[in-house]
Amino acid sequence: MNEKISLIAQRISEGDENVVFTGAGISTESGIPDYRSKGGIWDKFRPVYFDEFMSSKNSRIEYWRRKAELYHDLMKAKPNSAHRSLVRLYEMGLLEAVITQNIDGLHQESGLPDEKVVELHGNTRRVRCMSCGKIISIHEAQNRIEAGDLAPECGCGGYLKSDTVSFGQSMPEDEVQKAKELSQNCDFFLVVGSTLLVQPAALMPYYAKQSGAFLAIINLSETPYDEMCDVLIRGKAGEVLTEIVNEIRGLI
Repeated sequence: MNEKISLIAQRISEGDENVVFTGAGISTESGIPDYRSKGGIWDKFRPVYFDEFMSSKNSRIEYWRRKAELYHDLMKAKPNSAHRSLVRLYEMGLLEAVITQNIDGLHQESGLPDEKVVELHGNTRRVRCMSCGKIISIHEAQNRIEAGDLAPECGCGGYLKSDTVSFGQSMPEDEVQKAKELSQNCDFFLVVGSTLLVQPAALMPYYAKQSGAFLAIINLSETPYDEMCDVLIRGKAGEVLTEIVNEIRGLI
């Protein structure tokens, strides 16, 4: 383990373009449940598909009921040592960008600038009108739901929806293209807390590796890239990233 941490620290300190890719495993340590594991969100709820949301008011009511149930846990969640470690890398000039599958906004709350975070699946702290594109905060939507507006709509008459990608909904093209470009042009690509099963997000480490980047993975469970990567660490994101940052401080 120590040798692997030292190698990752060395490659980060030497890299000009270091990119980190994060999944649910970096936020579970903040108390946010993941989606796939037993007891995760998908174990509790069948997803409301995008076409259901758009075609049925009952589906929109159910969608917002679930969002309201998760709202208070989301608001209580705070960045953990893994998020803070990435901020330290950024402050040292050693982090080009974070590509994330997460929708919790904890990377920005930890101190990373918005422009350094590429959100492939959106951000649940924002709510978007499906017609005019207007953005409001999740707090405003929650207040309306608690006041009895169970399927809130925009002033234009459009349906308000969390600014996240639902099943059956198109991925944000600009973010996917930016993530692909970052992956193809980096020197070092670090995966933290992702099973790398969801496409097209899971293609990013492939793009990086095919372009010659050093690929490292920190994850508690297996991924399809375990045999391809240069370094694999089975461990908790917060503990491992803290050790890596401490090692880098000794190198620079």
